[in-house]
Amino acid sequence: LSEKTRLVALNYASNLTGSINRVKALTAVARNAGALVYVDAVQFAPHGLIDVQELGCDFLTCSAYKFFGPHMGILWGRRDVIGGLIPYKCRCSSNGLPERFELGTPQIELMAGLSAAVDYFADLGAAAGEGGSRRQKIARAFEVSIAYENPLAQRLIDGLSGISGLTIHGITDPKRLGDRVPTVSFTVDGIVPETIVRQMNAENIFLWSGHNYAWEIVHQLGIPAEHGVVRIGIAHYNTSAEIDETLESVHRVIAMLRQQRS
Repeated sequence: LSEKTRLVALNYASNLTGSINRVKALTAVARNAGALVYVDAVQFAPHGLIDVQELGCDFLTCSAYKFFGPHMGILWGRRDVIGGLIPYKCRCSSNGLPERFELGTPQIELMAGLSAAVDYFADLGAAAGEGGSRRQKIARAFEVSIAYENPLAQRLIDGLSGISGLTIHGITDPKRLGDRVPTVSFTVDGIVPETIVRQMNAENIFLWSGHNYAWEIVHQLGIPAEHGVVRIGIAHYNTSAEIDETLESVHRVIAMLRQQRS
C-alpha cells in the first residue's frame, strides 16, 4: 500500500477458510492512503449484518443466491464515487443513477426475488420477537442465526478434527467462532477432494470441491489449485442431525477410499 495505490479489493469473509476480515480497520488504512475500497461480501452476506456506512467502503458487492434469493449480482457504490464514473453504454440510455449502469430493461422478476429474500430475513427477526423497523428485524434475524449456526459449525469442526490425515483450513478454536462464518473447508492426505464429494453426493449429502475462486489462498496454503478443498457450508436451516449424518458419511467415505488405495 502506497501513494500509488488506487483501489484496494477485500473479501469480507473468505469463501474458502471462512475467516472474517477486519474490513472496517483495513478500509480506514486504505482510505487514509488515498485509495478506494471495494468489498466482496458474497460469503459474508448470508451470515452477518452489513452496514456500508459503518465499514466506510466505497463499493460492496454480494450475490443474492447466497442468501436464498435468485442468481443476480448486487453492487452498492458510494454516490459521490459512482457519480463520477462514466460507463461504456448506449448513447440513448439514461445518464442518471443507477440507470447508467444497467444493461437495458432491469430483470424485474429477479429484483422481486431479491426483495422477497430480504423480507424473509425481516420475517425471521419478527418471529424472534423484534417489533421495530424492518432494519431492526433484519438485524435480529442475523443475531439469532449466528447464535444457531455457530454451535453447528463447532460440532462439524470437532467431528472432522478427529479424522487422521484430515486438515481443516480455517479457524478451529471455539473461542474464535466469531471470527469466521460457518463455511468449513478441509483436505485429506492422499485423497482428491472431488472424489470425496462425488461419493457423498451419491449419498444425497451435497458438498463442493475446488478452489472456490480463492486462487491466492490455495497457493498460500500449498493446496493444489486443480484439486482445491472439500467445502461444507452451514446455514440456519440446517440441523444438528444433518451435521451428524454428514460426519458419519465423511468418516465412512474416507475409510472406503483409503481401503481402495491399499
